[in-house]
Amino acid sequence: MSTPTLAERFRYWFDNWMSRGTIALMGLLALATVALVVVVTLLVWVFRAFPDDAAEGDFVDILWGSLMRTLDPGTMGGDSGWGFRLLMLVITIGGLIIVASLIGIVSSAFDSKVDELRKGRSTVLEDDHTLILGWNAKIHSIVHELAIANESRGRASIVVLADRDKVEMEDEIRATAGALGKTAVICRTGDPKNLTDLAMVRPSGARSIILLAPDGSADPDAEVIKTALALTNNPARKAEPHHIVGELSDPDNFEVARLVGKDEAHWVLGPDLIGRITVQSCRQSGLSVVYGELLDFDGDEIYFTEQPSLVGRTYFDAQLAFADATAIGLVKSGAVLINPPADTSIADGDQVIVIAADDSEITLGEPGVPSTVAISDTVPAPLGPEQTLVLGVNAGLAAMLRELDEYVAPGSLVRIVSGGEPPELPAFANLTVTHVHGDPTKRAVLDGLGVAGFDHIIVLADKDEPDLQRADSRTLVTLLQLRDLSETGGFDLNIVSEMLDDTNRELAEVTEADDFIVSDKLIALLLSQVSENRKLTEVFDTLFSSAGSEVYLNPAADYITPGATVDFFAVLEAARRRGETAIGYRVAAQAHVAAAGYGVRLNPTKTDPITFVRGDRVIVLAEGKD
Repeated sequence: MSTPTLAERFRYWFDNWMSRGTIALMGLLALATVALVVVVTLLVWVFRAFPDDAAEGDFVDILWGSLMRTLDPGTMGGDSGWGFRLLMLVITIGGLIIVASLIGIVSSAFDSKVDELRKGRSTVLEDDHTLILGWNAKIHSIVHELAIANESRGRASIVVLADRDKVEMEDEIRATAGALGKTAVICRTGDPKNLTDLAMVRPSGARSIILLAPDGSADPDAEVIKTALALTNNPARKAEPHHIVGELSDPDNFEVARLVGKDEAHWVLGPDLIGRITVQSCRQSGLSVVYGELLDFDGDEIYFTEQPSLVGRTYFDAQLAFADATAIGLVKSGAVLINPPADTSIADGDQVIVIAADDSEITLGEPGVPSTVAISDTVPAPLGPEQTLVLGVNAGLAAMLRELDEYVAPGSLVRIVSGGEPPELPAFANLTVTHVHGDPTKRAVLDGLGVAGFDHIIVLADKDEPDLQRADSRTLVTLLQLRDLSETGGFDLNIVSEMLDDTNRELAEVTEADDFIVSDKLIALLLSQVSENRKLTEVFDTLFSSAGSEVYLNPAADYITPGATVDFFAVLEAARRRGETAIGYRVAAQAHVAAAGYGVRLNPTKTDPITFVRGDRVIVLAEGKD
């Protein structure tokens, strides 16, 4: 092998030096400037090429003057003596080249830094922030809800890490999440499963961490579980447990997720949640509105409060004691009890779970005295077999039918209408499932179904459709057809519809369906609530589980004689007699009025007079019933 020449060695050194970046380039320019100035000054000194008006110049003065000419070409305008002028012209031209190169280097370095910042690769220095790992359509609702929750904190921050362009994320959030108040949203580009990228967003300093399944992933649950694994098994993690909330789409992955997240993670099973709410809403209209009220940060929320003055009294005493809050359960020895027996005693250290507009309104007032004059003794009729029509198919259908099977009486029927092959479904204990091939948006198909004979109709959104607006448009067409059938046939239909975009709900209200389930928004609200208060995990686990107490909208006539004027204390007493907890009511006349909250009144003022009519509902927490 031949020995490298001196020129090759110099070229190799020069290439390495140039690759070191901006500072190295500026250093090289500085060295070239010094060399040029010194060489020209020596030439002036050796050849005695002084200006005509100077017999002999000082070396330092000439050196300084040469340096100034590299920075300002106009300096040589007053020079005299052609020898001196020529040498100064050389140094001025060299200075122009050096200064131009310096400007180019600085400009390029500035542009590179801006590009680097736009790429979102700098480290976040926030503490006590909410960290969102991943990106999907739910993030806009989550950011909006967290901003509302942060209003009482002063300055707060939400940090997002996703494999997307930083500027695009920030622009999309700014355009869709609404006013964020004092909450700052900081986006970073990276892979949430990568430990190096995770370090940029300081998970050890986060108040809570929300894991979102990325859009377009072939296996979204795997992505979320890997992210949880990166958090819980990070060698640089904090010693204290993380507070992680994540979404899953397949119940079969729950056990693996639980093993990975252990006690640090709470998992939301989206299809199960939406299936349960859809089933309950089709059997009792308005439930999704109630859940929406409980889950969002506008209006009333769920709080935990310790009231020493209630020690030794009963749970029902607590229901009567709060002035502007509604008791829904107790925390005893760390265990959450929703709708416990009315005579359950409150011990020292127990907490009361309440619904209130704000924690500042959780105050005790003068205990109410329920009037029993108008309390109804109506016994609800036992449920018989039900017939349910399901228009459309999506991935949550199996979970929805499993939930429905737990509520209906034996011999109940479900008829599914969809194009393509019949979906594969498990066997059910109480349901018989049949399939009809057809397009639910077509009037001829609906005419042949005999929709008037069904107790409930569920219109499912096509979640496999990449265009959400197109999917919701098909749902809207089906709803309009059903409404026209109802009007022309002179019969009422109990319709519940699933929407993918909440902005389309207002358009769909013209169809006068009984309820709309906005699936992504409800899941986003639950993720937001649990991320803010880990105690709510057990509360919502109970409310959304088939075991324990759940939310029901029962006929008001079963509690209060129609036409009688009472206060809410009487409703509390009527519910107590049934082993239930009353938390509000729904006015049937306002069921389709968005501005009136679809008639739902949670946590009403207990002293206000109420007159129930036929069709009104009392919202209660009660044990599951078939």
